[in-house]
Amino acid sequence: MTTIQDVARHASVSVSTVSNVLNGRADRMRPATLARVEAAIQVLGFRPSTLARQLKTGQTPLLGLLVPSLANPMYGYIAREIETVAQQQFGYRLLIGSTYRDREKESAFFEDLLAHGVRRVIVISSLADERHFESAVERGLTVVSYDRGATPGKRSRVGHVMPDNFEAARLATAHLIAQGHRRLAFVTVAGMTMSRSAKIDGFHAAAEAAGLRAQAQVLDGGPLNEYGDSVIAEVGRATALRIARLPDAPTGIVALNDLMALGLMAGLREAGLRVPQDMSVVGIDGLFLSALSNPMLTTVQLPVPEMARAMVERAMQPRAEAEDDEREQVFAAVRLVERESVAPPPGGRQAPRGKAEKAHP
Repeated sequence: MTTIQDVARHASVSVSTVSNVLNGRADRMRPATLARVEAAIQVLGFRPSTLARQLKTGQTPLLGLLVPSLANPMYGYIAREIETVAQQQFGYRLLIGSTYRDREKESAFFEDLLAHGVRRVIVISSLADERHFESAVERGLTVVSYDRGATPGKRSRVGHVMPDNFEAARLATAHLIAQGHRRLAFVTVAGMTMSRSAKIDGFHAAAEAAGLRAQAQVLDGGPLNEYGDSVIAEVGRATALRIARLPDAPTGIVALNDLMALGLMAGLREAGLRVPQDMSVVGIDGLFLSALSNPMLTTVQLPVPEMARAMVERAMQPRAEAEDDEREQVFAAVRLVERESVAPPPGGRQAPRGKAEKAHP
């Protein structure tokens, strides 16, 4: 079996030089030296021992990823993009757990990760309280939070990366208004995370700009059970049945996310309503499933690959740099993907002149 000493002899360098290359500390190394070491590693087929690295550093090359529920394909999409960057750019593999947005479960996972030598974790949470994140940082974890911002007025050692949820919902709502919809609804679930709050604000902003604030309502589909996001489509279906019975039902609906939108369309179909002829629906996420539904779902595409790269790079920063970097990264490059689930409302009524805006950024 090839050893690090074999690589050093083949490249005519010291063992410490090879170690620096293996551990990503080659920034001050001469290019020719780096090239010789990399060539020796390839020629000899050297694979560093994960166990030896962990014994020496107390760390293992695994990146933790905590998601609310793997039953939501959006989190599978994000996980795939994170894993690709972690493996290709840093040689790290992914360790995934579901937390159901439960503070105690998140804290327990932090303890498990630390016990197994994992020192870097990305958390999709949106919980308003992230004091347990700060405690994990104090214990030695580098923590990056997705889909929520830093707590205003408080210094945080937790990294924050998120899409522009406000703009995503505003864009979706503006598209419905541009098609002539005046009775609008935003459909969500019980429990106010930071991302849900931002989406509701964006929905209201678009309605306000079009003079439709009084006709814009937020409809709560009720609480999710223990399995969280795994049942959100079913909540959407049940909510659609309730919407269909309203005396002055909305004609244009913005859903919390694509899964909710797909559930809404199923429920509306069950209630005897047609999408988009009777009611239009827009999702937020950009899941591949949105192009497979019938009708195909109009959605706001979030910049998942770009956000995934930013989260991994932030998690991989040296600890001192990560704690000094307090930037809140908001990715505003959301875009509307027009498909078949939106059309003018029954009767073809148009929005007031000058009020509706073009929906594309």
